[in-house]
Amino acid sequence: MEHVERGNLLPKSDNPDYLTHEGAQLRNFRSYLRWVYVDHSNVRSAGLSWSVFFTLAYVVPILSHFLLDCSTTCDHDHSRPYHVPVQISLSAFATLSFLSLSLWDRKYGLNKFLFLDKVSDESLKIQQGYAEQMQGTMKLILSWGLPCFIAECAYKIWWYVSGASQIPYYGDIYLSSIILCTLELCSWLYRTSIFFLVCVLFRLICYLQILRLDDFAKVFQRETEVGSILLEHLRLRRNLRIISHRFRAFVLASLILVTASQLIFLLMVTKPHADVDVLKAGELGLVSISLVSGLFILLRSATKITHKAHSITALAAKWHICATINSFDNIDGETPTTAQVVTAQAIAANISWGSSSDDEVGDEEDELDNTKLLPIYTQTISFHKRQALVSYVENNRAGITVFGFMLDRTWLHSIFGVQLALCLWLLNKTVGV
Repeated sequence: MEHVERGNLLPKSDNPDYLTHEGAQLRNFRSYLRWVYVDHSNVRSAGLSWSVFFTLAYVVPILSHFLLDCSTTCDHDHSRPYHVPVQISLSAFATLSFLSLSLWDRKYGLNKFLFLDKVSDESLKIQQGYAEQMQGTMKLILSWGLPCFIAECAYKIWWYVSGASQIPYYGDIYLSSIILCTLELCSWLYRTSIFFLVCVLFRLICYLQILRLDDFAKVFQRETEVGSILLEHLRLRRNLRIISHRFRAFVLASLILVTASQLIFLLMVTKPHADVDVLKAGELGLVSISLVSGLFILLRSATKITHKAHSITALAAKWHICATINSFDNIDGETPTTAQVVTAQAIAANISWGSSSDDEVGDEEDELDNTKLLPIYTQTISFHKRQALVSYVENNRAGITVFGFMLDRTWLHSIFGVQLALCLWLLNKTVGV
């Protein structure tokens, strides 16, 4: 029974799916996970998964470094002075990603981890939006990773073809070059793909919560009890807290490792007498683009959902003031007539904020963050209940946190300031800027 509830990251095809196209999105995820081979459903699969990981993340890079060492035989263009830091960086991120996926696989499973077991209880709009986002997830992985992989393939093919007479080979020169080149490319693709996988999974989960937040905004546009609003807000805060707890170690470790690797790369290429050109430092650039892109996906997803969650505070305050200025306290205790009700509800639509209807607001306004007044109903909650709800929302803001630190735009500004200071300090020590 426990196994059925937990599942694994590679669920069987008979799992119930409520998404469109007969669960094609889940099958795509299963195929991708099988490619990076993260499967711990049984001892045999777990052993094979760990074997593939160690082979492609450690054995192949180590053999490549020692078996293809041509520092004494290769010419200036085919030397690889930055090969070691590139391989260490990729292996470090692959290890972090694989261990994270292994942990989530043992504890949760694809359905529970992606909140798919809860989406069936949501509105049809949320289900359709989540299904569309799952469809675009694989495209996102290809759009970010495929260009770098093509560039890596071009570099490796050039390196092996143009330096065939200088590069060490074992047995037949052509067969040896083809096997070694293929293993190196598979290792590179495996390590970058598994890191991108975790990043896009985080983005996908955050997008589901954004859909829920947009749907939650509609409760302020109809007659709703404080208890219902409070329960929905508590559910959203709980989901965001679960996401934060699952990904906090990965996000923090990724931020530290990316910052450290980029500073090390910068130090290596700006130190005195550094041998830098496109052929030698090209791999540093490709790895940097891959790692920074993954970190960008993580931070952008976290800050976007945190900004959305914080918009609830402004929405609740706007709802409170709209209800207050349209209250029926001035009717001297009389029961409001239908005409009075319609007139009071229409006040919000007739209030001008000093801007014409033709003003362009762009794409920034949505259900949570806009300048529109809310429709108010005659039996809207009393002033004290509304005030209590607004005070609660103001003092219990939701969002993605990393060990207690809210991942919002202010936090991003702090990260940028620290990294810029470290970069300028390092440049001052190396090139004297």
